[in-house]
Amino acid sequence: DHAFSSCKSLISINIPNSVTSLGENTFYFCDSLRSVTLGNSVMGIERGTFWGCKSLNSITLPNSVTSIGDWSFAFCYSLASVTLGNNVTSIGESAFALCSSLTSINIPNSVTSIGKYAFDVCSSLTSITIGDGVTNIGDSAFVKCNSLDTIYCYAAIPPMVENTFINNDETNNYEAKLYVPCESLEAYKAHEVWGRFNAILCLEDSIPDPTERVLSCA
Repeated sequence: DHAFSSCKSLISINIPNSVTSLGENTFYFCDSLRSVTLGNSVMGIERGTFWGCKSLNSITLPNSVTSIGDWSFAFCYSLASVTLGNNVTSIGESAFALCSSLTSINIPNSVTSIGKYAFDVCSSLTSITIGDGVTNIGDSAFVKCNSLDTIYCYAAIPPMVENTFINNDETNNYEAKLYVPCESLEAYKAHEVWGRFNAILCLEDSIPDPTERVLSCA
């Protein structure tokens, strides 16, 4: 844990394929860290691994990664591009909180749960794609995402949600367009929370061939 914590002059790092795990807070507040290459054996991003790496602008997680820990990329203000591997199953609490440069996120079908406050105050986030495996989205997972315009949710059964889209000042993101599987349209409309969205539309009307969507974000 804390292996490179507060290494203020560290600009880039290449994690070799021999490394299977990164400890908690490994790169905690490495202010100048801009480039990270992860080997294809890393299995998990632990709690606070890249917390406060405010110069980090992109990250690609290899398919070996199965979990993203709490606060793992929190306060990465410059993080504009995130590509999640196809074997991630969980996104932890506040994992991407205050990633204020992130404009879109594609959550792969392998993910089943998104933790509370996972994308808290991602103020530039305009588009979210939620894979068909997600069953639970935690409280305030997308709170204060004030630029949110479009949500594509591929889950046939509406995922469990709480105050996922409601801000502390009682404003919300229900003006965003919500696209869901056409056969599930009525289930979303009848849902206590999902049904609050003003526009709930068929995915089939927005994306001609959902099998061709790329699970990465620009």
